[in-house]
Amino acid sequence: MSGAAPLLEVEGLRKVFPGRRGRDVRAVDGVSFSIARGETFGLVGESGCGKTTTGRLVLRLLEATSGAIRFDGRDLLALPPAELRAFRRNAQIVFQDPMSSLNPRMTVGELVTEPLVVHGVGDRASRWRRLLTLLDLVGLTPAHATRFPHEFSGGQRQRIAIARALALEPRLVVLDEAVSALDVSIQAQILNLLADLKDELGLTYLFISHDLGVVRHICDRVAVMYLGEIVEIAGKASLFSRPRHPYTEALLAAVPRIAEGKRRFEVLTGDVPSPSAPPPGCRFHTRCPRAMDVCRRLAPAMTEVAEGHTAACHLLTEAPVARGQAMEGVR
Repeated sequence: MSGAAPLLEVEGLRKVFPGRRGRDVRAVDGVSFSIARGETFGLVGESGCGKTTTGRLVLRLLEATSGAIRFDGRDLLALPPAELRAFRRNAQIVFQDPMSSLNPRMTVGELVTEPLVVHGVGDRASRWRRLLTLLDLVGLTPAHATRFPHEFSGGQRQRIAIARALALEPRLVVLDEAVSALDVSIQAQILNLLADLKDELGLTYLFISHDLGVVRHICDRVAVMYLGEIVEIAGKASLFSRPRHPYTEALLAAVPRIAEGKRRFEVLTGDVPSPSAPPPGCRFHTRCPRAMDVCRRLAPAMTEVAEGHTAACHLLTEAPVARGQAMEGVR
């Protein structure tokens, strides 16, 4: 991406939920990344890794425990209520299940224009014109404006949710598993729609997903999360051609591929540790086939392994002898 200042910067972001018997849940623990203007930035990982919580923290739908979030250079965590309300016009979200996120008692016209009403944008006539423009943008017709969500297919409902998110002309859109509930053929339609809208409207996306195939199709850069932490960040081509963290390698190895003959999928062994009691050292060491003694004692720092490609793994920084011993242990 260009050398211009990023649209969104997240630094040391943490979210701790109070737990029972003093066992607090560290859902997001020291996450840092930036998103350039016009970029689609992917956030991937297994269920429960903290990616959805991160997306909601970025929009201040949840309040961060600590850290910094800067949007266009402004500290979001320091915004007073009036300025936070203004920020909402610049950042919106599309949720995973449109049937849950769309009010079943409201028509499509009411749903899509509601953000305009809430923020006092325009009069009734201008809102109607905006509605027709948005419906056309997402591949719907004016006749759909008087219908209710239950009258549509899943793909059409997600188009409605996208139109609603775009009503206020945001600059950043968080897409939280926005296609995971759809059939594969409908996924492709929505992904192509999102790509077209990004180019046409100059949007920036934070694309949250567990589906690496989808991420490979739409994202420019990707961050991989494990147990509340980011373990690798790279451009799409670099991440998929040469992943440097064992967890990323395991995720890619598990992606189904269409091929002749039978194929056994590689799977991670062991259970994901509890975020209320993460293991010491590298959090992945309890499931890593190449774990060394240092992995059990010290948390690895993010290391640049190539231009624009960083990963947090002791295998990248330990002496070659130690790496060789670790590799020997998995042969």
